Amino acid sequence: MSGMLPWSAGLAGRLDDRLISSDALRGNPLGDPRERPLLVYTPPGYDAEPERRYPAVYVIQGYSGFVSKWLNREAYRQPFPDAADALFAAGEAPPAIVVYVDAWTSYGGSQFVDSPGTGKYHSYLCDEVTAYVDENYRTIPDAPHRAIMGKSSGGFGAMITPMLRPDLFGLLATHAGDALYEHSHASGIPVAVRHLRKYDGDIFRWWEEFRARGTLSRPEDFSLLETLGMSACFSAGDDGTPVLPFDPVTGVIRPAVWQRWLDWDPVRMVPVYESELRGLKGIWIDAGTRDDYYLDVGAEAFRAALLDAGVAEDLIRFELFDGTHSGIDYRYPMSLAWLCRRMTAGTGQR
Repeated sequence: MSGMLPWSAGLAGRLDDRLISSDALRGNPLGDPRERPLLVYTPPGYDAEPERRYPAVYVIQGYSGFVSKWLNREAYRQPFPDAADALFAAGEAPPAIVVYVDAWTSYGGSQFVDSPGTGKYHSYLCDEVTAYVDENYRTIPDAPHRAIMGKSSGGFGAMITPMLRPDLFGLLATHAGDALYEHSHASGIPVAVRHLRKYDGDIFRWWEEFRARGTLSRPEDFSLLETLGMSACFSAGDDGTPVLPFDPVTGVIRPAVWQRWLDWDPVRMVPVYESELRGLKGIWIDAGTRDDYYLDVGAEAFRAALLDAGVAEDLIRFELFDGTHSGIDYRYPMSLAWLCRRMTAGTGQR
């Protein structure tokens, strides 16, 4: 019944609320805080076995997400930290440390990349957060025992981070992760163009007006926030100014700018990072068959690219399930358990 309660019934493990001071985010172009909250979960038995070390799973958020949202409660739905704790308490997964990372920006997200438009969020995640956790908790500090997972933009971050840093992350789980941009991101271009008519095609005029309001209260807000923020991540100028990959009045694609976005498409990144991906220990991919951004199609394409790159089929756990882009958080404990089992396979731990 604890899963039915709209309040916490207490954790069998422990959730630490930490603050990490980032050198990588110092002086970031948006003036966002360099001090960030970090939630670190330790499983039942962690304090009772002071010699034991644990694998770690890093959880990153979707667009507009921030770390405290993981604690939000709704009737009949457990927050992920509670669901993960129940998983470990019931012995349904080998114990692990679970790290909830904050990578929010004023534009709503960082895509977990280093960009002159937002800041060095890839460096922050890989060089600072992992080092902090390894120094302060009893992790097994190597890639085969370190996984990363997320949904949507977090799923994108989970796909690309092990490609870029296979020395750190040896497993990943992506739930409806951004991929195959000609269907996912490009589908939002005509929507943004229609919204920008109200602002004479000037997204920065919208941005100034939105900042003055400080709330997502108009139909155009999230579409334009995502358009501006993604442009800041993928196609910012050297001075940090976001450059749209399309003409804001006609919607015509700007090929050179759009190519910069495509260079970050996980499907297109796979052939570049074939050897890194073949060395991973596990890859979980899923999405709803009615995903609003066609990320089920992206999931299929990502899996196909992995197989074409020579990634062994038994390393991949793939599933398309009935669902949309929303309400799929019940999938997170499934992938968490799978990652934990893959990390502990052959170690004699349970």
